[in-house]
Amino acid sequence: MRHRHSRLRLRQKPAHARLMKRNLVTSMILYERVRTTKKRAEVMQPMIDKLITVAKKHPPHLAIRSINQVLTDKNASRKVMEILIKRYADRPSGLTRIVPVGSRKGDGAELVDFMFVEGKPVESAKDEVPSAKEKTKVSKKSK
Repeated sequence: MRHRHSRLRLRQKPAHARLMKRNLVTSMILYERVRTTKKRAEVMQPMIDKLITVAKKHPPHLAIRSINQVLTDKNASRKVMEILIKRYADRPSGLTRIVPVGSRKGDGAELVDFMFVEGKPVESAKDEVPSAKEKTKVSKKSK
């Protein structure tokens, strides 16, 4: 019987698996899209949700300490604290999506695109400049 054997684990040795998970999560945060195997994506999914949830619910000094235990890059932790918190402020969970791509040529492993779902757009300085379409609309109205 296989009762209570539902852990999400990778098949490498524990130290190797831990480092690989940390590297994959860091790459996912930095690039917002990663192509990997289905099993690795399933293992990473709760880790990313927990990181962003901790960043949203805890004070910044405590959130940064817990985030830096997982992420391996300063820019990734900065991105979580500055961009991803604002983007997913209204969304409680389900921050990532797994989209099947096909199978790998060499060993036939199932490949997936692991990406963030679309969240609330973050306002930036680029949005303040009107686009070319808006400029033409303004000029036509003024004539």
